[in-house]
Amino acid sequence: MRTISNIQEWRGAKAVDTNGDKVGTIDEVYLDRGSQEPEWVTVSTGLFGTRTTFVPIGDAQLTDGEVRLSYTKDQIKDAPNVEADGALSSDEEQHLYEHYGRSDYGDWDGSDARNDDRATDRDSRDRDLTVGDTTGRDTTGHDTSGPTTDDAMTRSEEELRVGTTERESGRVRLQKYVVEEEVTQTVPVRREEVRVEREPITDANRGDALDGPAISEEEHEVVLHEEEVVAEKRAVPKERIRLEKDVNTDEETVSETVRKEQVDVDGDRDRR
Repeated sequence: MRTISNIQEWRGAKAVDTNGDKVGTIDEVYLDRGSQEPEWVTVSTGLFGTRTTFVPIGDAQLTDGEVRLSYTKDQIKDAPNVEADGALSSDEEQHLYEHYGRSDYGDWDGSDARNDDRATDRDSRDRDLTVGDTTGRDTTGHDTSGPTTDDAMTRSEEELRVGTTERESGRVRLQKYVVEEEVTQTVPVRREEVRVEREPITDANRGDALDGPAISEEEHEVVLHEEEVVAEKRAVPKERIRLEKDVNTDEETVSETVRKEQVDVDGDRDRR
């Protein structure tokens, strides 16, 4: 059986929708100011839990540390944006009722204890809701940055969370193509030439000179040779080329404006 006390223990529990998908974290439980019955819970949703959404308690149940709500994740995500400032006005609650498809808002006739001395200046249909008090003490103040509190005030400030994400910055590819260039080399080339030598008749060559007829016709032939340049081209592997990645770390400065609350003490009595 659900009671006010054990519903208050839902704070900080994981909230899931009717399909079991995670929605966020239970933040606060709002009570009907007149009946003091649990009416709504606020769920922290969005990135880093920065958005607060009101969800009717309805048939919600706590099971294995999870609060299963009676609505889908999309329905909760699209709920009207209402500031969780400690109380719901009648207009805000009516908009929420309409969004969640509840028609019982108009059933209340204003005849119960909701018209207490704190709401005499409201319309008789005003169903003012406040954050449930789990301390057992009377509320003594109203914290403008949060719910109605006890005798202490919560001071909060924003903290900047900075991280990195990886994205594609470009692509580099290797491509091979053919170019032509002139290559000049100097090569020594030999050739044979004829030189006529004459020698006088001596005792040493007289025998060769008189070998044969005294007078005759005769012909001698000498074959001449020369070198010519021959060019041959062949493909020769010269080197291997590949792409490698190096990681360089730079520093970038991120500047954002963050808010923080400060507390001043103001009174009309002399302080010692």
